Amino acid sequence: MQIGFLQKLCKGCKKCVGSCENGALVEVANAYRIKQENCTACNACVEKCYYGALVSYGKTMTSGEVFEQVRRDKMFYDSSGGGVTVSGGEPLARSQFVYELFESCRAEGINTCVETCGYVSWKAFELVLPVTDHFYFDLKIMDADTHMLYTGADNAVILENATKLAATGADILFRQPLIGGVNDGLKSIMEVSQFIHSLNREDISLQLMPYHRLGQSKYEALGKSYNMDARAMLEPGDVENIRLKYVSCGISCTVSH
Repeated sequence: MQIGFLQKLCKGCKKCVGSCENGALVEVANAYRIKQENCTACNACVEKCYYGALVSYGKTMTSGEVFEQVRRDKMFYDSSGGGVTVSGGEPLARSQFVYELFESCRAEGINTCVETCGYVSWKAFELVLPVTDHFYFDLKIMDADTHMLYTGADNAVILENATKLAATGADILFRQPLIGGVNDGLKSIMEVSQFIHSLNREDISLQLMPYHRLGQSKYEALGKSYNMDARAMLEPGDVENIRLKYVSCGISCTVSH
């Protein structure tokens, strides 16, 4: 859990003054920002802010508490054919939590889906497989060195898990965060296509997820720098051309909207 500051909403009323016992509220230009290293996320300042400028991101909950929230919307899942998707971060870093939540969902007839980057132990997949209906699996970059450069991690475990998961017959949709200048070139397209073909599963598709800057405001609220270049955003026409290149490689490919 973290506390964020939305400067545009701050009216300078100073109602939050004195609410923090840890010195995490710092006055800047007649408004209060969060000094994250001092913040314990106690929410005292959030409760004092009448204008919503101080916000709490995240909440600690048990799997049972999350399921109680899920069960309230069961009528909507039943009517729409939808269900519950766990995302992240990486949800399978808490595979036991996911298993407990999905086990409860299955007992109530609620569809389940895991959205994963694949960078976990295979045991995490084995645990949740019996209670998971669908997997959204990221395939960011095939080249190991490039993957390390942009993500800080090797992709050997990811590709191994993708191969093992496909071999189980699990329902998988591969998804590619599409970033200009990183993985939008022909070489990347060919490598991803070759990997998907190597799985020998004609029912597996790829969904492109064009990079956007919707998370920038949250970074700013938490006092973090947002380093992605705006050039990483691709024009709709460029995205469609990439989709068609995948199709020409024999890959069923769509674009996330």
